[in-house]
Amino acid sequence: MSYLDELYAHQKWADAEHWRAFEAFPAPLHDKPIRERVFHIHLVQHAFLYVTGPQTSPFEFKKLEDFTTMGDVKKYGRQGLAELDERLRNASPYRLEEVIEIPWFSPPLKISVRQALTQAAMHSHYHRGQNATRIRELGGVPPMTDFIVWLQQGQPAAKWETERIEV
Repeated sequence: MSYLDELYAHQKWADAEHWRAFEAFPAPLHDKPIRERVFHIHLVQHAFLYVTGPQTSPFEFKKLEDFTTMGDVKKYGRQGLAELDERLRNASPYRLEEVIEIPWFSPPLKISVRQALTQAAMHSHYHRGQNATRIRELGGVPPMTDFIVWLQQGQPAAKWETERIEV
């Protein structure tokens, strides 16, 4: 397993753990900052999926208001993570070192596909930490999703089975 494979397996597991925590204690999904950050995490994952791919059409900048329920946001997130996994599985070492442009910087930032995929995983980790703090402030118990905990637990796969989010 490569370093990026580990980061993405952890990211998928950690995102699923947060969604499971929301299902056990749904109050955070009524909290505007958490709703916006959860959506932002998944939107950015999709944005990096776009910039590391063939870009055959313009990127669709979705808004939280485009989703009827947070369950729909969860599906959007899962779909993006599945596509990122596929992108990583099919990327050759040569492709990972190809330079791409990150268009939301001015001037556009030029980095490797590997660096872009690393940023996408690190960005998600950062915002999950913010959400964990907010869950605690709201009286909940955030899941422990540190990378080292995932390693200690034997690198478990993501558990998405609870699908009852309607908020």
